[in-house]
Amino acid sequence: MNTMKMKVVLAIVCGSLAFAASARTVKMQVNGMVCAFCAQGIEKRLRSMASTQDVYVSLKDKVVAVALKDGQDIPDAALVSSMKEAGYDVTSVQRVDASLADIRKARGK
Repeated sequence: MNTMKMKVVLAIVCGSLAFAASARTVKMQVNGMVCAFCAQGIEKRLRSMASTQDVYVSLKDKVVAVALKDGQDIPDAALVSSMKEAGYDVTSVQRVDASLADIRKARGK
């Protein structure tokens, strides 16, 4: 492969990695949350993870969002496992470039 093609491929790969790393919030749909005690337990559990900056839980919308510290990440599998261990069912995991304030606002909070 010539040098120009290698530079293009490298730029594409780096750009893809930068996009993945820029997702600063992990948003999950979670079933099984029914009360404020559930929300409180989830917040405590997720805040104990070293890469967590903040947590938002909406019982009404069945949403749990985790804001990540700059430059850090939590694998989806670790989040799903943690929620499952606590007795909840994660139906989807989405990485978004939105703040918790944005997510709260979209949910009407």
